Amino acid sequence: MTAGRWAIGIDLGGTKTEAVALDAAGHERWRQRIATPGAQGYDAILDAICQLVEAGRSASGGRPTVGVGAPGSLTAAGLVKNANTTCLNGRPLQQDLQQRLGQPVALANDANCLALSEATDGAGRGVPVVFAAILGTGCGAGIAVGGRVLTGPNRLAGEWGHNPLPWAAADEPRPACYCGQAGCVETLCSGPAIAADHQRRHGGTLTALQIAQQAAAGDAACADSLARWQHRLARALAGVINLLDPDVIVLGGGLSRMAATYTAVPALWDRWVFAGGQREPVRTRLLPAAHGDASGVRGAAWLGRDLEATA
Repeated sequence: MTAGRWAIGIDLGGTKTEAVALDAAGHERWRQRIATPGAQGYDAILDAICQLVEAGRSASGGRPTVGVGAPGSLTAAGLVKNANTTCLNGRPLQQDLQQRLGQPVALANDANCLALSEATDGAGRGVPVVFAAILGTGCGAGIAVGGRVLTGPNRLAGEWGHNPLPWAAADEPRPACYCGQAGCVETLCSGPAIAADHQRRHGGTLTALQIAQQAAAGDAACADSLARWQHRLARALAGVINLLDPDVIVLGGGLSRMAATYTAVPALWDRWVFAGGQREPVRTRLLPAAHGDASGVRGAAWLGRDLEATA
């Protein structure tokens, strides 16, 4: 990044969109959060992102680099695919933003931004392999190796949420997923999935975080739902360990704030991590994102900086 130049990052989420500006040293200098206007369609989202960038430009007094973290990924033709904010699918979001803003815009999957942030100066700093999962409205993930994000020829590296939940019991539900499959990790481990699972078993319309709070306060039904989710998450992450063997698994998103996850899930996942008869402790660490809710948006800012550095 040019000396003294700021970097704007935009984190486009299912329910909220956040913007941050970092100075050349990586210090946060400006931040703004708005509700994502997803129900109003693609043009409303485009307008919202551009308005946030303009506000960041005003705060910086200059022309910062711009990076955007968004759900889904890009096709070879530059169109969004696989986004759970479905109005983005088939749209040239990166091209439209560049045209509207009059400058290059880096665009990557929001979970890739989380992985980049945490591998750069977060919980995965200095380790060879980081698997970073967003647990919120959906379940996405990114992979960083040697501090660089993997994408792959199909731009699918880290699409963990749209694999089937492994080691499923015969009576485990297989909810339909917007991707066209059923029983995906996202349909059983996301925030809405916890709420739906609790409603199926116990009734009521509690959110995932309300379920966690009431479980901690001694509510037996909520404790049952939370334990079932921890079991499912442990299975899902054990599959990741068997395939990738990361040094660190970092959790972001709203569900990452449930502190009990970081002891309960590693205590469970040994059962499914491949041992070949030589059982020993799993060395992968499960950690919350060091930058909390800000990690994805910081990664988006680093993304824009890196785009300029390689231009």
